Amino acid sequence: MNSVIIREIQPKDNQKVKKVVQAVLVEMGVPKVGTAYEDESLNDMHAEYDQPRMAYFVVEEDEKIIGCAGIAPLKNGDPEVSELQKMYFLPEARGRGIGSQMMDHCLNYAKEQGFKQCYLETLPYMQNAIKLYNRTGFKNLEKPMGDTGHYNCSVWMIKSIE
Repeated sequence: MNSVIIREIQPKDNQKVKKVVQAVLVEMGVPKVGTAYEDESLNDMHAEYDQPRMAYFVVEEDEKIIGCAGIAPLKNGDPEVSELQKMYFLPEARGRGIGSQMMDHCLNYAKEQGFKQCYLETLPYMQNAIKLYNRTGFKNLEKPMGDTGHYNCSVWMIKSIE
């Protein structure tokens, strides 16, 4: 087994990342509307995140993308609040500490960009993700922040990264 690499997305990764995101969402039974499944940005994630204070990372193992996640400013939110976006892992990546490594990578990037907090949204039945977020120090919120467009996501969390 080759080592796992976390790196920034490249244009050649776009379709592979879209397949990972959509495959995990289908596996989890997530609605295809009002979630990341239908986001137009999935067609060109490299271009979407090729902007200031934004980055999208992939987890690569044996030349296969097995996970991904991004950091961006929270849309229509406080400029000091980042959002953890589209963090998904194929089954072969789970239970190996890769999620924790990706979380550290993303939060370090957010801190380097001057963000003071990181926000995320998820679904209540994505229990393994919620466990990871809790272990990492995210706390539940009563209502959503910003304008993500993911109206089916009903779990909102935030973490200080100062």
